[in-house]
Amino acid sequence: MAAPVGTMRFWKPGTEGPGVSISEERQSAAEVSGTAVVYNPHASLSIEQQRQRLPVFKLRNHILYLVENFQTVVIVGETGCGKSTQIPQYLAEAGWAAEGRVVGITQPRRVAAVSVAGRVAEERGAVLGHEVGYCIRFDDCTDPHATRIKFLTDGMLVREMMADPLMKKYSVLMLDEAHERTLYTDIAIGLLKKIQKKRGDIRLIVTSATLDAEKFKDFFNQNESCDPSLDTCTILTVEGRTFPVDVFHTQSPVPDYMKSTVETVMKIHQTEKEGDILAFLTGQVIVATNIAETSITINGIVFVIDCGFVKLRAYNPKTAIESLVLVPVSQASACQRAGRGGRNRSGKCFRLYTEEDFEKLPLSTVPEMQRSNLAPVILQLKALGIDNVLRFHFLSPPPAQSMIQALELLYALGGLDKHCLLTEPLGVRMAEFPLNPMFAKMLLESGNFGCSAEILSIAAMMQIQSVFMFPSNQKAQARREHRKFAVEEGDHLTMLNVFEAFIKYNKSSQWCQEHFLNYKGMIRATIVREQLKKLLNKCKVPKKSSEGDPDPILRCIVSGFFANAAKLHSTGVYRTLRDDHELYIHPSSVLYAEKPPQWVVYNEVVQTSRYYMRDVTAVESSWLLELAPHFYQQGTHLSRSAKRAKVDNIL
Repeated sequence: MAAPVGTMRFWKPGTEGPGVSISEERQSAAEVSGTAVVYNPHASLSIEQQRQRLPVFKLRNHILYLVENFQTVVIVGETGCGKSTQIPQYLAEAGWAAEGRVVGITQPRRVAAVSVAGRVAEERGAVLGHEVGYCIRFDDCTDPHATRIKFLTDGMLVREMMADPLMKKYSVLMLDEAHERTLYTDIAIGLLKKIQKKRGDIRLIVTSATLDAEKFKDFFNQNESCDPSLDTCTILTVEGRTFPVDVFHTQSPVPDYMKSTVETVMKIHQTEKEGDILAFLTGQVIVATNIAETSITINGIVFVIDCGFVKLRAYNPKTAIESLVLVPVSQASACQRAGRGGRNRSGKCFRLYTEEDFEKLPLSTVPEMQRSNLAPVILQLKALGIDNVLRFHFLSPPPAQSMIQALELLYALGGLDKHCLLTEPLGVRMAEFPLNPMFAKMLLESGNFGCSAEILSIAAMMQIQSVFMFPSNQKAQARREHRKFAVEEGDHLTMLNVFEAFIKYNKSSQWCQEHFLNYKGMIRATIVREQLKKLLNKCKVPKKSSEGDPDPILRCIVSGFFANAAKLHSTGVYRTLRDDHELYIHPSSVLYAEKPPQWVVYNEVVQTSRYYMRDVTAVESSWLLELAPHFYQQGTHLSRSAKRAKVDNIL
């Protein structure tokens, strides 16, 4: 095969070495004729006939037998086998959803929970939200009396445990895509192991697209004897419906994977037969992130381009900074990416790295539990009555330093007392919010500052990925429109201005278009705000407005985010107060091009070539001492009860 890119040369491992032309291994009739890819070649068949053509169908009775006889069934399901949509239906058809019981299925991501629920409802001829429903953060599309097959994110499953620790309404819980090892998947795994000991009747299905099966089996198997007939957990493998995918590596490393991706896309377009292209990249203006590895299926894909990198959230307990870091993918992720090209016909995967570099990649991605800020996790576990979180049975135990750092932060926020027990009412209420504990504290304090109306809007806007849009041919005009909302206090009040203007102009899509704002994102913010408002009402937080005075709002933000404070040094660089870590204002911040304020607080840090603060607001240094005296103090003394940051000449 001719090299797809003039400046890059690919070769297929296992064939003759680089420098020798690579011939195409197979040519189907469709490939030779250049026929367009058809998403569903069985579209003329009935839904039932389509279901029966899925690979998982031939194992239907076997799966039901194993669920009946084992407390936990680990299913290694290859991509395209139909496990996510079919197994829940098999369970319901076999009676596991009878007499008011529910079959629950978790997904690592919201988009997967919604899309799979929609497909299952369609297959069953049901209205989404009735027999089949979904529950994601700030969006519950279920009927408490009618829903029998319920898709939900792993985070929402953990939240449900707070109200029903034994998950009494569920007969079967299926943890789908468990190999992704998200934070809340791992928490759910640990909690469900405890529930199984109390409820012998509950069944658990753990599905994974990779070979982590033995680890899951060892974790859930309650058989302590040497007799395998007493095992409570078993493994089943379901073959996929994928076609072969030829994998090609570059013969030498590429200096710029973004440029190389574009070049490869163009060359495929020029030289290959028809078929859609999926390119894995790392940023927000993207072709696809790692979400396309497993959570969603993009049909019609024939060609895959893998840049070899992924952005992962990483937490450094020494600096207490959580940031998005660009890292090489794992071998498992690379294989997942390649497999997306073989759903409808044989495909090709072009990796923008050498085979030698592939062999050096880690076998699997580090579980999120071992690279995250654990404050939200510990708050949830405490709310579930697990006081000794250090001895919680984690599938992959997190670093001890991360646990300690999280306990210190929760103590500083007032969520835990000096005995590391959940405080009442503050700690209990913080745990009820599906938010970072800092946001929860800010919201709960808003009534005391007389600005709950504004803080609700700010918190809701901060949950949206991005409301500012920059069309490629109108970037300068978009920036001019966005500047109309900007204020010198920073990003939080700027977002408040955007939200209040959106409401003032009757949530107009035309208005959003004129100001280069994401209309769907803004609508989503109004929905999130209503959900948060209900939670605040439940906590009896007074409904108040600052009536245009910014100071109460800024002080309230500090009450939640005081731990994320930085000071501008004479060198023009910001440094964290706690560990003197170097930070910069992110280019997307309204404060980026302005005269930098002396003191700021921020929501998060993103790491590229530098550590950048995102969602930044200017504050007064005196507020840090006033609102967090237990955390900050003058001089160099560090508290023994809670680690305090050294603040020199803070006043």
